[in-house]
Amino acid sequence: IYEMASDRPTAEPLLRKWVSWARRCRLTPFKKLGATIRDHLTGILRHFDTGLSNGQVEAFNAQIQAAKARAKGYRTDANLIAISYLLCAKLRHLPRHPWLHAPHQT
Repeated sequence: IYEMASDRPTAEPLLRKWVSWARRCRLTPFKKLGATIRDHLTGILRHFDTGLSNGQVEAFNAQIQAAKARAKGYRTDANLIAISYLLCAKLRHLPRHPWLHAPHQT
């Protein structure tokens, strides 16, 4: 659908047709997916109006989940929030780690 439609008037009938097919499908996962898309149809179609997506938010979430898994839990919520800012903000003004050696220049 995203390859065939570049605007909302083209995408909406295609999505509705696919959702209709999915709800009549014999495969339960497709029925469930069709119901989910139907429930979120307004937001999905809004992508064609604005061109925005939640990809950046999902990338941040993946980084935070990886940090949580690496640390096996943080002592306080404030520590988790702080490490989340450090990982996701891509800060450039932070000092170098004091125990790391400077890279050799050749």
